[in-house]
Amino acid sequence: RFSLLLLNLEEYYFEQHTANHIINRGCKDERKFRGSLKICSKSIIFEPDDNIQPIIKIPLRDCISIKAPEDNEAKNPFTRDTSGGISVVCSQVFLIKERNIIAPYKTVRGRTEHFFQLDVAGKLGDVVQTLHQLYRASCLDKMGDQAAMITAILQSRLARASFDKNRFQSISETLHMECKAEMVTPLVTNPGHVCVTDANLYFQPLNGYPKPVVQITLQNVRRIYKRRHGLMPLGLEVFCTENDLCSDIYLKFYNYQDRDELYFLIATYLENHITEHTAESYMLQWQRGHLSNYQYLLHLNNLADRSCNDLSQYPVFPWIIADYSSSALDLTKPETFRDLSKPVGALNQERLDRLLTRYQEMPEPKFMYGSHYSSPGYVLFYLVRVAPEYMLCLQNGKFDHADRMFNSLAETWKNCLDGATDFKELIPEFYENDSSFLVNSLKLDLGKRQGGKMVEDVELPPWASGPEDFLQKSQEALESQYVSEHLHEWIDLIFGYKQKGSEAVAAHNVFHPLTYEGGVDLNSILDPNEKVALLTQILEFGQTPKQLFTTPHPRRIIPKLRSLSRASSHTLSIAESPVSPNEESFEDLTEESITLAWNNIAKLQLDEQYKIHKEAITGIAVTCNGSSVFTTSQDSTLKMFSKESKTIQRSVSFSNMALSSCLILPGDTTVISSSWDNQIYFYSIAFGRQQEILMGHDDAVSKICWREGRLYSASWDSTVKVWHCPPGETLGKKKHHFELLAELEHDVSVNTINLNAANTLLASGTKEGTISVWDVPTATVLHQLPGLKMLFLLLFLFVFSTDSRHLLSTGEDCCFKVVDVQTGMLISSVAAEEPQRCFQWDGNTILSGSQSGELLIWDLLGGKVTARIKGHTGAVTSLWMNEQCSSVITGGEDKQIMFWKLQY
Repeated sequence: RFSLLLLNLEEYYFEQHTANHIINRGCKDERKFRGSLKICSKSIIFEPDDNIQPIIKIPLRDCISIKAPEDNEAKNPFTRDTSGGISVVCSQVFLIKERNIIAPYKTVRGRTEHFFQLDVAGKLGDVVQTLHQLYRASCLDKMGDQAAMITAILQSRLARASFDKNRFQSISETLHMECKAEMVTPLVTNPGHVCVTDANLYFQPLNGYPKPVVQITLQNVRRIYKRRHGLMPLGLEVFCTENDLCSDIYLKFYNYQDRDELYFLIATYLENHITEHTAESYMLQWQRGHLSNYQYLLHLNNLADRSCNDLSQYPVFPWIIADYSSSALDLTKPETFRDLSKPVGALNQERLDRLLTRYQEMPEPKFMYGSHYSSPGYVLFYLVRVAPEYMLCLQNGKFDHADRMFNSLAETWKNCLDGATDFKELIPEFYENDSSFLVNSLKLDLGKRQGGKMVEDVELPPWASGPEDFLQKSQEALESQYVSEHLHEWIDLIFGYKQKGSEAVAAHNVFHPLTYEGGVDLNSILDPNEKVALLTQILEFGQTPKQLFTTPHPRRIIPKLRSLSRASSHTLSIAESPVSPNEESFEDLTEESITLAWNNIAKLQLDEQYKIHKEAITGIAVTCNGSSVFTTSQDSTLKMFSKESKTIQRSVSFSNMALSSCLILPGDTTVISSSWDNQIYFYSIAFGRQQEILMGHDDAVSKICWREGRLYSASWDSTVKVWHCPPGETLGKKKHHFELLAELEHDVSVNTINLNAANTLLASGTKEGTISVWDVPTATVLHQLPGLKMLFLLLFLFVFSTDSRHLLSTGEDCCFKVVDVQTGMLISSVAAEEPQRCFQWDGNTILSGSQSGELLIWDLLGGKVTARIKGHTGAVTSLWMNEQCSSVITGGEDKQIMFWKLQY
């Protein structure tokens, strides 16, 4: 029946002794109860073996005397034997769990004596000495002084003990580190020793509670997070599951060096087993439909220091549904949903106007809301029916007033809209499968409301037939198309760029400065009393999540989402799916064949290979029917290779300078090649001769693209130029004028360019590694990405995703980087062992050509190589793929072209 929740906040449980509790000692009605005496930093607790009897809690500050009677009575021959006895006289005592019923604590006031007879009399002196020390601490006037003295006693105890190595799972384990720490659970911490070996992580509580040792097998660990605890970077949380809400252990260290060393040891072990995910990598998975809205929010909460073990930083989820009165829930109507672009405090304009008036009149530091959207009180408001002992712990042994309880969904939502100080969001439990928090299954006496009605189960909206149905519909709402389209707006408020600064002010999203990370530096506060008071205030008030994004969060990609599923929940019904299954078309079938090809891309097999150049190949272009392959090379030649006859049919040299790229104009009549001699050459396939020369640059032309009658050329002269060109079949018949439509200026040489499928966006990359995204119709820069700036690191290539939402780049820094085109945000970075010179991708899977000559298959979301295919003997410098993604041609530094076929 005993738990650490019977302790006060910030209290420690030190030791326990088997003992008898003797009431009315020496009287006729003397009674004796066997049980366990617990010595805690602020109280004495006795837990009787008999469940009918209440647990007795005596606050040390209410003690009048604590002594061993035999000290005074040893010389009295008429005193009965009281060896091993401790007499505690107090002015107040709490009775808890009488008849083993969870209920508010009963308070017994008035002078009473409690006599505890220890089984082991030899420990009496030590126990009394400890109680006297703790009693002196509790009598200090200032909380800071009390905390300092208790901490000194705790540290002394920890220093005298060490981890029991006999608890190792195997005698062959190698010890890597041992230190002092505390295991954190909601509202309480438990001091002890942490030990990490080459196989296991151990925690041994100083008091042996709840068990002698907690063991985590490192092989089972899936995620680890550094945590803020009490506003200090001292926490570490370990998960043995990928998607669960709750961790396997949460540790708080006494200094950040110990925390960081343990993190390093575990992370080093995990490096070969799992991939560490960032907020950006999760964002990419969410955008592309690989994570549900629920899973994504769960991961963001984890990354933002939110933990189920810390009620002041409990995971926060949004109110989604705004309709709690209709008999049916219509998820196709926007008015069914809460406005996710506004914080709860701004949803009611009339209330917001009052708050803004107060805000304008307030001296610095200003804040709009006097309470937070997440705090320990709000979390337990929702969970009191399943976690009553936590509520009693938080509120000094009392439940809240019956009318302030979580009685009704409609009432709670209305109060969040209209209440002067109620701005709370929801918790993850509203979107999970366990409905017990809505039902008073423990038959708790939570009080009687003003109308005389007892507080029982939570009153559900009319559209829910029961608790399970309510959760099911809440899950469907969270995963609905409306929420998928707008969830990024709420993320901006809670985890993103609208969390702080001028954007927060504009979004009416400003809370008390103490709630923000970095809002106060506890190390700079020298007065221990001020520090304790401030920390208590912050922990009870709630904390704002760690900011994860400083630029607008990209939207979710909706059109291709047929269904969303999550392991802990459901799959969207066909009615909710954005694409109807009856809308299958030829495009859908083509798309399916492309998807099938990419799913089997690791089955690429080398079909043929030919050495056709004298230097490295720089470009590959193929005619529509696939019969002729044109290649350019640093050997200055353009070659035409016949797939049928397997011979070189043409070899053309325009100058003695290297050719950098080539493409075929629609109709397969003309090949265009760019050259290091600053010129662009047009070659007639039918007539076998040079048709035109475009002298448009002052330095080498590095890359060319063609779309809808326009030629785009990138050059080392720091420009990208857009030209209007005549149709291929009219070239050469008369002298044509190439009209310059736009000139895109850069600071340094441009190495590569690419266009999106809609021909609306152009991306350019410079020799310094800077990527610029241009709006083609207006020839203006949308984003310049300094986050990707890698001084003098050449960018090899980048390609837009098929939906134009993302841009994937690779360069000399050996990293694949994914940028969200809409916001310019770098959302994923995957490191390779060596530079990847060229690639194709479908948004999820990458086929790349490496510096060493291998073809690599990458799982971009998982951040790892899934297959390696042996290819060239030097770097793969060029890669072409047909529209069906079933045929690949590569060119390399080994002067060869290789033909690859998909075999499945």
